Amino acid sequence: MEQKKFDLLAPAPAGISLTEENRNYPWGNPPKYSDPNQAMDAAIRSLETPSTRSNLIKMVMAGVSIESLIEGFIYAGFESGKFSLDTGLLMKPSLALYLASIAEEEEMPYRMFESDEPLEEDEIDDVHVLKIMKKNNPRMFEFVKEKVNEEIRAGGQPQEPEQSFLNSEREVE
Repeated sequence: MEQKKFDLLAPAPAGISLTEENRNYPWGNPPKYSDPNQAMDAAIRSLETPSTRSNLIKMVMAGVSIESLIEGFIYAGFESGKFSLDTGLLMKPSLALYLASIAEEEEMPYRMFESDEPLEEDEIDDVHVLKIMKKNNPRMFEFVKEKVNEEIRAGGQPQEPEQSFLNSEREVE
C-alpha cells in the first residue's frame, strides 16, 4: 500500500479547534463570573480605579465612542476568562449607561455609537471601500487602479457594470 504524502503547510481542516484541548487558554476554562450582576459589579470596580477612569475620560475626550470602549472591554474580559461572551453581551447596555454617566459627570460631550446614524446606513460608499482596500489588500487595490487606468487610457470613461440580477434594484411591490 502506498503511503500518502502530507503537505505540512496545508491549512488545518475545518473544525479541528473543536477536537483539541484548550484548557491552557483562559477562555477555555469556566469563567470567573457567570452571573451578569456579579460580572457587572466587578467591571464597575475595575473601571473605578483612578488610572482606568482617567484613561477612559481621555479616550472619550479623544472621540472614541462608548460603543467601541465597551466592545474592547468585553473582548478583554472574555479573553482573560473573567466572564463568558454571553455574560459580556448582557452587560453591554448597563456598561454603556455607566460610561455615559461618567462622561456626564465630567460635563464632556461624548459619542455613544461609532456611527452617527447606525440604523440609516445602507451602503458603504466607494471611496471608503477603496481606502480600506488600499490598506488591507494592496494587491487588489493596485489591480483595480490599473483596470480603471486602462479604461481611461483607452479613451473612455469607466463603464457601468452590466445589469444583472446581482446588482439590480429590488422592485417595490
